[in-house]
Amino acid sequence: MVLLDRLVTILGTYGTRLVGPRPAPDTVLRGVAVHDAADPEPEEADVLLAVGVQDPLAAVGLAERSRSLAVVVRTAREGGVDPHGEAAARAGSAGIALLTVDPSVSWGQVAGVVYGLVLEGGETEAGRGPADLPALADTIAARVGGPVAIEDPRLRVLAYSDRQAEADQARWDTILGRGVPEALQRHLEASGAIAHLASSAEPVFVPPEPELGLSGRTAVAVRVGREFMGSLWAVCDRPLDAERSALLTEGARTVALHLLRTRVSADLERQVESDLVSRLLEGAMDPTEAAGRLGLAATPHRVVALQAHTPDERHSATLMAFERATTGFGWSRPGRSTVFGSTVYTVLPCGADPSPAREWVTETARALPGHVVVNAGIGAPADLAGLSASRREADESLTLHAARPEGAAVAYDESWDDVLIHRLRMASASGRRPADGPVADLTRHDAEHGTHYARTLRAWLRAQGDPNAAAAELGVHPNTVRHRVRRMAEVAPLGLDQPRMRLALAIALEAYVPGE
Repeated sequence: MVLLDRLVTILGTYGTRLVGPRPAPDTVLRGVAVHDAADPEPEEADVLLAVGVQDPLAAVGLAERSRSLAVVVRTAREGGVDPHGEAAARAGSAGIALLTVDPSVSWGQVAGVVYGLVLEGGETEAGRGPADLPALADTIAARVGGPVAIEDPRLRVLAYSDRQAEADQARWDTILGRGVPEALQRHLEASGAIAHLASSAEPVFVPPEPELGLSGRTAVAVRVGREFMGSLWAVCDRPLDAERSALLTEGARTVALHLLRTRVSADLERQVESDLVSRLLEGAMDPTEAAGRLGLAATPHRVVALQAHTPDERHSATLMAFERATTGFGWSRPGRSTVFGSTVYTVLPCGADPSPAREWVTETARALPGHVVVNAGIGAPADLAGLSASRREADESLTLHAARPEGAAVAYDESWDDVLIHRLRMASASGRRPADGPVADLTRHDAEHGTHYARTLRAWLRAQGDPNAAAAELGVHPNTVRHRVRRMAEVAPLGLDQPRMRLALAIALEAYVPGE
């Protein structure tokens, strides 16, 4: 089952619009019926799909006869259904939610979403769609005769049964922390249980370990084909007998099918979200429409550009980052994401202070495997119409962070000077480096004679001609700086008394001469 309010919200992301007031938030849906023109009496169900009916008023009449709480109608009428018209008024007076489908959305797509939500209920990994893992865990626990937990490949808790009063301290720590504690993970790895789950479909028994608060466990891998999707753990003092072991293995197969359905639903939702965000960032979608379909508030947002890779493989890490960015609980997830090539772009509500965006990057990176390298850039705040510019700024900031990954994610509005210099360097790299000019002369002299004129000139310009400050940066005596400046003037015409020349020298040094 699912709440009607939730169905309205999810269908809204698929081009369906509610006509009239929003339904009561606690209205529960338990069944779906499809209109059959050959049947004079419509089937009774909470949701009626008025297939083949283009008149919304007629669709509401069918919903009244089938005692439905909601009716979905697909009409080609220009501008959709009048929210103040006769159909809307009749639906409102009857307490029926009238949902109109955009003509570009097929009935097959709408029916798939409605059936998946109403008949399978719950939430998906992305926060929307079918999942009832706790009920499944309860069923398996009753059959096996002990409390069970379902965990993902990284030993994070997905669901657990309701018989945990019989469990040990290690299970409680795992549930409260939403994942297996590190000390227990190390013990499971040392015992060979983790390796067994990764390579075998047979259950494995883990003996008690009192120092870790661990009583016995029997675990079995959850797989779809060859893919390891997680594990199912049952609390038991000794290895399960053949019958209960077979029941646990059968339960793992059921969990695998359930996780597969969840993933398919989540992937569909991610695809819809990704397409909407892509169009928004490219300026190909009306910002007001995007805000409504993506659930974005009319407040400043920033675009975060994130890349993740491992030394051996780039694309799988990118997909992991995108999956993490789109994992959450319904609309409480702050960002909306898409992926272009090897970059994940996320639109985050964030104003003048970029700290929330940096925290989001940190949390996303923390959820990825430890060997994954993450680089990120944060665009300046913008309204929804200006997000395409924020995306370009995020790209430039991402490039800076990739060049110095030891620091925090680069925010454009805090690093505009570095961005400008980076642009100059990129522009210089695309053309020929000047063979003549003071900076070229000084660098040649340094290479041929082992002098440090270019480095000294950079320090002198940064210090605005103060030999003491320049000397402090170089670690030499101020008289050394004065001497070098005099000798530099003999090598190349510097023109340090001219503001324009000083600016040109500073730009040339930043663009062509590697700094510290």
